[in-house]
Amino acid sequence: MYTLLLALIYLAFISLGLPDSLVGSAWPVMHEEIGVPLSYAGVITMIISGGTIVSSLLSDRLTRRFGAGLVTAVSVFLTAAALFGFSVSDSFLMLCIFAVPYGLGAGAVDAALNNYVALHFASRHMSWLHCFWGIGASVSPYIMSFCLTNGLGWHNGYRSVSVIQFVLTAVLFLSLPVWKRNQEENRDTAGRKAKGLRQVLGIRGVPFMLAAFFGYCALESTAGLWASSYLVGERGISAETAARFSSLFYWGITFGRFLCGFISDKVGSRRLIRIGILTAGLGTCLIMLPVSMQIIPLAGLVIVGFGCAPIYPSIIHSTPYNFGRENSQAVIGIQMAGAYVGSTFMPTLFGALESAAGIWLYPFYMALFAVLMLVMTERLNRIVDAKRSREV
Repeated sequence: MYTLLLALIYLAFISLGLPDSLVGSAWPVMHEEIGVPLSYAGVITMIISGGTIVSSLLSDRLTRRFGAGLVTAVSVFLTAAALFGFSVSDSFLMLCIFAVPYGLGAGAVDAALNNYVALHFASRHMSWLHCFWGIGASVSPYIMSFCLTNGLGWHNGYRSVSVIQFVLTAVLFLSLPVWKRNQEENRDTAGRKAKGLRQVLGIRGVPFMLAAFFGYCALESTAGLWASSYLVGERGISAETAARFSSLFYWGITFGRFLCGFISDKVGSRRLIRIGILTAGLGTCLIMLPVSMQIIPLAGLVIVGFGCAPIYPSIIHSTPYNFGRENSQAVIGIQMAGAYVGSTFMPTLFGALESAAGIWLYPFYMALFAVLMLVMTERLNRIVDAKRSREV
Protein backbone atom coordinates (compact mmCIF):
# COMPACT_ATOMS: atom_id res chain seq x y z
CA MET A 1 0.00 0.00 0.00
CA TYR A 2 2.84 2.38 0.88
CA THR A 3 4.55 1.74 -2.47
CA LEU A 4 1.32 2.23 -4.41
CA LEU A 5 0.58 5.55 -2.71
CA LEU A 6 4.11 6.77 -3.35
CA ALA A 7 3.81 5.80 -7.02
CA LEU A 8 0.56 7.76 -7.26
CA ILE A 9 2.19 10.84 -5.74
CA TYR A 10 5.09 10.62 -8.21
CA LEU A 11 2.52 10.36 -11.00
CA ALA A 12 0.69 13.40 -9.62
CA PHE A 13 3.93 15.43 -9.60
CA ILE A 14 4.48 14.63 -13.28
CA SER A 15 0.93 15.83 -13.97
CA LEU A 16 1.69 18.98 -11.98
CA GLY A 17 4.56 19.82 -14.34
CA LEU A 18 2.79 18.98 -17.61
CA PRO A 19 0.76 22.23 -18.04
CA ASP A 20 3.46 24.61 -16.81
CA SER A 21 5.45 25.03 -20.01
CA LEU A 22 2.71 24.66 -22.64
CA VAL A 23 1.75 28.31 -23.06
CA GLY A 24 5.33 29.42 -23.68
CA SER A 25 6.03 26.66 -26.19
CA ALA A 26 2.82 27.21 -28.21
CA TRP A 27 2.34 30.98 -27.99
CA PRO A 28 4.52 31.99 -30.99
CA VAL A 29 2.02 30.16 -33.19
CA MET A 30 -1.10 30.76 -31.12
CA HIS A 31 -0.92 34.55 -31.07
CA GLU A 32 -0.75 34.72 -34.88
CA GLU A 33 -3.72 32.42 -35.38
CA ILE A 34 -5.98 34.26 -32.93
CA GLY A 35 -4.72 37.68 -34.07
CA VAL A 36 -3.25 39.22 -30.91
CA PRO A 37 0.19 40.70 -30.18
CA LEU A 38 3.00 38.50 -28.88
CA SER A 39 3.00 40.45 -25.60
CA TYR A 40 -0.52 39.20 -24.76
CA ALA A 41 1.07 36.02 -23.44
CA GLY A 42 1.74 38.05 -20.30
CA VAL A 43 -2.01 38.51 -19.78
CA ILE A 44 -2.62 34.76 -19.98
CA THR A 45 0.21 33.92 -17.59
CA MET A 46 -0.89 36.62 -15.14
CA ILE A 47 -4.43 35.16 -15.02
CA ILE A 48 -3.00 31.67 -14.48
CA SER A 49 -0.69 32.97 -11.75
CA GLY A 50 -3.55 34.84 -10.09
CA GLY A 51 -5.66 31.68 -9.95
CA THR A 52 -2.72 29.73 -8.58
CA ILE A 53 -2.13 32.27 -5.81
CA VAL A 54 -5.82 32.22 -4.80
CA SER A 55 -6.06 28.42 -4.68
CA SER A 56 -2.75 28.19 -2.79
CA LEU A 57 -4.11 30.49 -0.09
CA LEU A 58 -7.30 28.39 0.12
CA SER A 59 -5.45 25.06 0.19
CA ASP A 60 -5.49 24.75 3.98
CA ARG A 61 -9.29 25.00 4.14
CA LEU A 62 -9.77 22.69 1.17
CA THR A 63 -7.36 20.01 2.38
CA ARG A 64 -8.69 19.99 5.94
CA ARG A 65 -12.23 19.57 4.67
CA PHE A 66 -11.76 17.15 1.77
CA GLY A 67 -8.34 15.54 2.28
CA ALA A 68 -5.21 15.63 0.13
CA GLY A 69 -6.33 12.83 -2.18
CA LEU A 70 -9.62 14.43 -3.26
CA VAL A 71 -8.06 17.90 -3.59
CA THR A 72 -5.34 16.41 -5.81
CA ALA A 73 -7.81 14.55 -8.03
CA VAL A 74 -10.14 17.54 -8.45
CA SER A 75 -7.23 19.89 -9.12
CA VAL A 76 -5.82 17.65 -11.86
CA PHE A 77 -9.34 17.47 -13.35
CA LEU A 78 -9.51 21.28 -13.39
CA THR A 79 -6.23 21.54 -15.28
CA ALA A 80 -7.34 18.80 -17.68
CA ALA A 81 -10.59 20.64 -18.38
CA ALA A 82 -8.72 23.94 -18.81
CA LEU A 83 -6.28 22.38 -21.28
CA PHE A 84 -9.18 20.94 -23.25
CA GLY A 85 -10.73 24.39 -23.19
CA PHE A 86 -7.53 25.84 -24.64
CA SER A 87 -7.65 23.18 -27.38
CA VAL A 88 -11.07 24.36 -28.57
CA SER A 89 -10.48 28.10 -28.10
CA ASP A 90 -10.52 30.35 -31.13
CA SER A 91 -10.31 33.73 -29.43
CA PHE A 92 -8.21 35.48 -26.83
CA LEU A 93 -11.26 35.93 -24.57
CA MET A 94 -11.83 32.16 -24.47
CA LEU A 95 -8.19 31.62 -23.53
CA CYS A 96 -8.55 34.12 -20.68
CA ILE A 97 -11.67 32.32 -19.41
CA PHE A 98 -10.03 28.89 -19.44
CA ALA A 99 -6.88 30.35 -17.85
CA VAL A 100 -8.85 30.72 -14.60
CA PRO A 101 -9.33 26.95 -13.91
CA TYR A 102 -5.83 26.43 -15.36
CA GLY A 103 -4.41 28.42 -12.43
CA LEU A 104 -6.91 27.33 -9.77
CA GLY A 105 -6.08 23.68 -10.37
CA ALA A 106 -2.33 24.19 -10.10
CA GLY A 107 -2.16 26.01 -6.76
CA ALA A 108 -4.27 23.72 -4.59
CA VAL A 109 -2.65 20.49 -5.78
CA ASP A 110 0.83 21.96 -5.40
CA ALA A 111 0.26 22.91 -1.77
CA ALA A 112 -1.69 19.75 -0.89
CA LEU A 113 0.88 17.35 -2.34
CA ASN A 114 3.88 19.17 -0.92
CA ASN A 115 2.37 19.19 2.55
CA TYR A 116 1.35 15.53 2.36
CA VAL A 117 4.87 14.49 1.39
CA ALA A 118 6.44 16.75 4.02
CA LEU A 119 4.29 15.11 6.71
CA HIS A 120 4.46 11.47 5.68
CA PHE A 121 7.62 10.80 3.65
CA ALA A 122 11.37 11.12 3.97
CA SER A 123 13.27 14.12 2.66
CA ARG A 124 14.71 12.19 -0.30
CA HIS A 125 11.25 11.74 -1.78
CA MET A 126 10.65 15.50 -1.74
CA SER A 127 13.79 15.99 -3.86
CA TRP A 128 12.91 13.19 -6.26
CA LEU A 129 9.30 14.31 -6.55
CA HIS A 130 10.35 17.80 -7.61
CA CYS A 131 12.70 16.13 -10.06
CA PHE A 132 9.64 14.35 -11.51
CA TRP A 133 7.87 17.70 -11.78
CA GLY A 134 10.76 18.73 -14.04
CA ILE A 135 10.13 15.65 -16.18
CA GLY A 136 6.50 16.67 -16.67
CA ALA A 137 7.49 20.25 -17.48
CA SER A 138 10.06 18.96 -20.01
CA VAL A 139 7.78 16.43 -21.74
CA SER A 140 4.88 18.74 -22.62
CA PRO A 141 6.92 21.08 -24.91
CA TYR A 142 8.04 18.01 -26.85
CA ILE A 143 4.40 16.99 -27.30
CA MET A 144 3.53 20.49 -28.49
CA SER A 145 6.56 20.58 -30.78
CA PHE A 146 5.58 17.24 -32.32
CA CYS A 147 2.08 18.50 -33.07
CA LEU A 148 3.34 21.76 -34.54
CA THR A 149 6.04 20.20 -36.75
CA ASN A 150 3.72 17.48 -38.04
CA GLY A 151 0.92 19.81 -39.08
CA LEU A 152 -1.42 18.87 -36.22
CA GLY A 153 -1.52 22.41 -34.82
CA TRP A 154 -1.40 23.82 -31.31
CA HIS A 155 -5.03 22.81 -30.71
CA ASN A 156 -4.03 19.14 -30.84
CA GLY A 157 -0.98 19.85 -28.70
CA TYR A 158 -3.20 21.07 -25.86
CA ARG A 159 -5.72 18.30 -26.54
CA SER A 160 -3.03 15.61 -26.28
CA VAL A 161 -1.83 16.86 -22.90
CA SER A 162 -5.42 17.25 -21.69
CA VAL A 163 -6.08 13.58 -22.53
CA ILE A 164 -3.05 12.60 -20.43
CA GLN A 165 -4.38 14.75 -17.59
CA PHE A 166 -7.87 13.20 -17.85
CA VAL A 167 -6.34 9.71 -17.64
CA LEU A 168 -4.36 10.78 -14.57
CA THR A 169 -7.55 12.24 -13.11
CA ALA A 170 -9.32 8.90 -13.49
CA VAL A 171 -6.43 7.07 -11.85
CA LEU A 172 -6.41 9.52 -8.93
CA PHE A 173 -10.17 9.25 -8.36
CA LEU A 174 -10.02 5.45 -8.44
CA SER A 175 -7.16 5.51 -5.94
CA LEU A 176 -8.82 7.73 -3.33
CA PRO A 177 -9.12 4.86 -0.79
CA VAL A 178 -5.35 4.40 -0.95
CA TRP A 179 -4.79 7.94 0.34
CA LYS A 180 -6.44 6.94 3.60
CA ARG A 181 -3.68 4.41 4.33
CA ASN A 182 -2.37 6.57 7.15
CA GLN A 183 -4.69 7.92 9.82
CA GLU A 184 -2.06 10.50 10.79
CA GLU A 185 -3.49 12.86 8.21
CA ASN A 186 -6.84 12.81 9.98
CA ARG A 187 -5.23 13.30 13.38
CA ASP A 188 -3.19 16.23 12.06
CA THR A 189 -6.25 18.10 10.83
CA ALA A 190 -9.19 16.86 12.91
CA GLY A 191 -10.68 19.29 15.38
CA ARG A 192 -8.67 22.25 14.15
CA LYS A 193 -10.05 25.10 12.11
CA ALA A 194 -8.20 26.33 9.06
CA LYS A 195 -6.01 29.33 9.82
CA GLY A 196 -6.50 32.65 8.08
CA LEU A 197 -3.72 34.56 6.38
CA ARG A 198 -3.24 36.93 9.31
CA GLN A 199 -3.00 34.03 11.76
CA VAL A 200 -0.39 32.26 9.65
CA LEU A 201 1.70 35.40 9.23
CA GLY A 202 1.54 35.82 13.01
CA ILE A 203 3.37 32.52 13.58
CA ARG A 204 6.90 33.38 14.67
CA GLY A 205 9.39 32.95 11.84
CA VAL A 206 6.85 32.64 9.00
CA PRO A 207 7.62 36.09 7.48
CA PHE A 208 11.33 35.17 7.29
CA MET A 209 10.50 31.91 5.58
CA LEU A 210 8.19 33.64 3.11
CA ALA A 211 10.87 36.20 2.27
CA ALA A 212 13.38 33.39 1.67
CA PHE A 213 10.93 31.46 -0.53
CA PHE A 214 10.05 34.60 -2.46
CA GLY A 215 13.77 35.25 -2.98
CA TYR A 216 14.37 31.73 -4.26
CA CYS A 217 11.58 31.82 -6.83
CA ALA A 218 12.61 35.32 -7.93
CA LEU A 219 16.20 34.13 -8.46
CA GLU A 220 15.27 30.93 -10.29
CA SER A 221 12.73 32.49 -12.64
CA THR A 222 14.88 35.53 -13.41
CA ALA A 223 17.95 33.38 -14.01
CA GLY A 224 16.12 31.14 -16.46
CA LEU A 225 14.17 33.81 -18.33
CA TRP A 226 17.00 36.30 -18.91
CA ALA A 227 20.00 33.96 -19.20
CA SER A 228 20.19 33.92 -23.00
CA SER A 229 19.66 37.67 -23.28
CA TYR A 230 22.54 38.33 -20.87
CA LEU A 231 24.93 35.83 -22.42
CA VAL A 232 24.33 37.18 -25.92
CA GLY A 233 23.95 40.88 -25.19
CA GLU A 234 26.58 41.36 -22.47
CA ARG A 235 29.09 38.55 -22.94
CA GLY A 236 29.04 38.21 -26.74
CA ILE A 237 28.18 34.51 -26.75
CA SER A 238 26.37 33.08 -29.77
CA ALA A 239 22.61 32.69 -29.54
CA GLU A 240 22.83 28.93 -30.11
CA THR A 241 25.36 28.42 -27.28
CA ALA A 242 23.39 30.72 -24.98
CA ALA A 243 20.17 28.80 -25.63
CA ARG A 244 21.90 25.48 -24.96
CA PHE A 245 23.33 26.63 -21.64
CA SER A 246 20.03 28.25 -20.63
CA SER A 247 18.49 24.81 -21.01
CA LEU A 248 21.37 23.32 -19.00
CA PHE A 249 20.40 25.67 -16.16
CA TYR A 250 17.08 23.81 -15.85
CA TRP A 251 18.72 20.44 -16.32
CA GLY A 252 21.07 21.44 -13.49
CA ILE A 253 18.05 21.93 -11.23
CA THR A 254 16.42 18.66 -12.29
CA PHE A 255 19.58 16.53 -12.11
CA GLY A 256 20.65 18.28 -8.90
CA ARG A 257 17.37 17.29 -7.24
CA PHE A 258 17.86 13.72 -8.38
CA LEU A 259 21.32 13.65 -6.75
CA CYS A 260 20.10 15.42 -3.60
CA GLY A 261 17.61 12.62 -3.04
CA PHE A 262 20.51 10.27 -2.22
CA ILE A 263 22.01 12.54 0.45
CA SER A 264 19.12 14.61 1.79
CA ASP A 265 18.22 12.25 4.67
CA LYS A 266 21.83 12.24 5.90
CA VAL A 267 22.69 15.88 5.30
CA GLY A 268 19.36 17.34 6.45
CA SER A 269 17.15 20.05 4.97
CA ARG A 270 18.80 22.93 6.80
CA ARG A 271 22.28 22.13 5.56
CA LEU A 272 21.04 21.47 2.04
CA ILE A 273 19.37 24.88 1.95
CA ARG A 274 22.58 26.56 3.12
CA ILE A 275 24.74 24.61 0.67
CA GLY A 276 22.32 25.38 -2.16
CA ILE A 277 22.27 29.12 -1.47
CA LEU A 278 26.07 29.31 -1.23
CA THR A 279 26.46 27.28 -4.43
CA ALA A 280 24.02 29.52 -6.30
CA GLY A 281 25.91 32.52 -4.92
CA LEU A 282 29.19 31.08 -6.21
CA GLY A 283 27.69 30.58 -9.66
CA THR A 284 26.38 34.15 -9.64
CA CYS A 285 29.86 35.45 -8.76
CA LEU A 286 31.32 33.51 -11.71
CA ILE A 287 28.78 35.15 -14.02
CA MET A 288 29.80 38.55 -12.65
CA LEU A 289 33.53 38.10 -13.28
CA PRO A 290 34.72 40.54 -15.99
CA VAL A 291 36.76 37.94 -17.88
CA SER A 292 36.95 37.25 -21.62
CA MET A 293 36.78 33.45 -21.21
CA GLN A 294 33.21 32.58 -22.22
CA ILE A 295 33.26 29.29 -20.34
CA ILE A 296 33.31 31.14 -16.99
CA PRO A 297 29.82 32.73 -17.17
CA LEU A 298 28.46 29.61 -18.90
CA ALA A 299 29.75 27.38 -16.10
CA GLY A 300 28.44 29.88 -13.57
CA LEU A 301 24.92 29.56 -14.97
CA VAL A 302 24.98 25.77 -14.65
CA ILE A 303 26.35 26.07 -11.09
CA VAL A 304 23.48 28.42 -10.21
CA GLY A 305 21.11 25.68 -11.43
CA PHE A 306 22.77 23.06 -9.24
CA GLY A 307 22.61 25.47 -6.30
CA CYS A 308 18.90 26.05 -6.82
CA ALA A 309 18.19 22.30 -6.86
CA PRO A 310 17.86 21.54 -3.13
CA ILE A 311 16.44 24.85 -1.90
CA TYR A 312 12.76 24.59 -2.90
CA PRO A 313 12.12 20.98 -1.81
CA SER A 314 14.17 21.39 1.37
CA ILE A 315 12.29 24.50 2.50
CA ILE A 316 9.01 22.67 1.91
CA HIS A 317 10.09 19.49 3.71
CA SER A 318 11.34 21.42 6.75
CA THR A 319 8.03 23.27 7.22
CA PRO A 320 6.39 20.79 9.65
CA TYR A 321 9.57 20.81 11.78
CA ASN A 322 9.88 24.59 11.76
CA PHE A 323 6.24 25.51 12.38
CA GLY A 324 4.50 22.35 13.64
CA ARG A 325 2.59 19.65 11.82
CA GLU A 326 -0.72 21.31 12.68
CA ASN A 327 0.33 24.50 10.87
CA SER A 328 2.20 23.03 7.91
CA GLN A 329 -0.66 22.97 5.38
CA ALA A 330 -1.53 26.62 5.99
CA VAL A 331 2.12 27.68 5.89
CA ILE A 332 2.86 25.70 2.71
CA GLY A 333 -0.21 27.24 1.09
CA ILE A 334 1.12 30.77 1.54
CA GLN A 335 4.59 29.52 0.56
CA MET A 336 3.14 28.52 -2.80
CA ALA A 337 1.41 31.89 -3.11
CA GLY A 338 4.65 33.70 -2.28
CA ALA A 339 6.49 31.53 -4.77
CA TYR A 340 4.18 32.51 -7.61
CA VAL A 341 4.37 36.18 -6.67
CA GLY A 342 8.17 36.01 -6.85
CA SER A 343 8.30 34.04 -10.09
CA THR A 344 5.62 36.18 -11.77
CA PHE A 345 6.63 39.73 -10.90
CA MET A 346 10.39 39.74 -10.27
CA PRO A 347 11.49 38.76 -13.80
CA THR A 348 9.14 41.46 -15.10
CA LEU A 349 10.70 43.99 -12.73
CA PHE A 350 14.14 43.02 -14.01
CA GLY A 351 12.89 43.63 -17.55
CA ALA A 352 12.05 47.21 -16.56
CA LEU A 353 15.44 47.65 -14.88
CA GLU A 354 17.21 46.18 -17.90
CA SER A 355 15.47 48.64 -20.20
CA ALA A 356 16.53 51.56 -18.01
CA ALA A 357 20.08 50.54 -17.03
CA GLY A 358 21.19 47.58 -19.15
CA ILE A 359 21.40 43.79 -19.11
CA TRP A 360 24.68 43.94 -17.12
CA LEU A 361 22.54 44.08 -13.97
CA TYR A 362 21.54 40.42 -14.42
CA PRO A 363 24.02 38.72 -12.01
CA PHE A 364 23.78 41.53 -9.45
CA TYR A 365 19.99 41.24 -9.41
CA MET A 366 20.30 37.49 -8.79
CA ALA A 367 22.93 38.07 -6.09
CA LEU A 368 20.46 40.32 -4.26
CA PHE A 369 17.99 37.45 -3.92
CA ALA A 370 20.72 34.98 -2.93
CA VAL A 371 21.73 37.29 -0.07
CA LEU A 372 18.06 37.73 0.89
CA MET A 373 17.63 33.93 1.06
CA LEU A 374 20.74 33.43 3.18
CA VAL A 375 19.86 36.16 5.67
CA MET A 376 16.22 35.10 6.01
CA THR A 377 16.90 31.36 6.38
CA GLU A 378 19.61 31.92 8.98
CA ARG A 379 17.30 34.18 10.99
CA LEU A 380 14.57 31.53 10.75
CA ASN A 381 17.02 28.87 11.97
CA ARG A 382 17.83 30.94 15.06
CA ILE A 383 14.13 31.39 15.84
CA VAL A 384 13.43 27.65 15.47
CA ASP A 385 16.46 26.71 17.58
CA ALA A 386 15.42 29.11 20.33
CA LYS A 387 11.90 27.69 20.31
CA ARG A 388 13.19 24.11 20.46
CA SER A 389 15.53 24.92 23.34
CA ARG A 390 12.65 26.37 25.36
CA GLU A 391 10.59 23.22 24.78
CA VAL A 392 13.34 20.92 26.04
